[in-house]
Amino acid sequence: MTPFAALHHRPGRPLLLPNAWDHASAVALAAEGYSAIGTTSLGVAAAAGLPDGAAATRAETVRLARRLGRDDFLLSVDVESGFTDDPDEVAALAVELVQAGVAGINLEDGRADGTLAPAAVHAAKVAAVKAAVPELFVNARTDTYWCGHEDPEPEAVRRLEHYQQAGADGVFVPGLVEPAAIARLVGRVAVPLNILLTPTGPGLAELAELGVARVSLGSLLYRAALAAAVATAAAVASGGAVGPVPGYADVQALSGS
Repeated sequence: MTPFAALHHRPGRPLLLPNAWDHASAVALAAEGYSAIGTTSLGVAAAAGLPDGAAATRAETVRLARRLGRDDFLLSVDVESGFTDDPDEVAALAVELVQAGVAGINLEDGRADGTLAPAAVHAAKVAAVKAAVPELFVNARTDTYWCGHEDPEPEAVRRLEHYQQAGADGVFVPGLVEPAAIARLVGRVAVPLNILLTPTGPGLAELAELGVARVSLGSLLYRAALAAAVATAAAVASGGAVGPVPGYADVQALSGS
């Protein structure tokens, strides 16, 4: 078991995975003691002025992975749906990321138009990646709860069974917030379950009690950073107080230069 995989197998102690969007945010989080950092596809896309989930950010994602993969933390990269439906191309991307130092990827079945890819198509991507780089932790995500499916729970279970059979090391169900449904899913899957933390859903302690193995923050930190930037500008304009912020030298030090 790889060190990153081991972080998903600590009963009662889920991996809290904060998601960065650039080098500075990742290194700042690592400095706070997070040994594993994820990336947020929304943050990476928005920072580049590109749409999320539309297979538009392959180059930006790989570029960031190459930079972060050299740092002293375990890195998981959000690769959307793999930027293609060709399993061989997704596997080639996975090989490139492993060579860059990446420990895991998040691979989703949601599409830009709000629909879901056929489960067999997504499972083929998972299988191709695991065949090419078996050491890479594949977190297979289903967007059943985000796509407006009329009966999301059984559909999520059906899809996750496909992805597990294809070799997924973990499964991810963003949008699932109802505690009883989370507990049922923990009992149905054979691999670690990842839940997206939301301000209106269960907190970290409750998710741990429910048996969740990994808790991701997704784009939350990026959105919070945007809100803080706008709020700071508004405070300056109105003559209000500006909260404590890192100094120039502190941020410069994050570059490692």
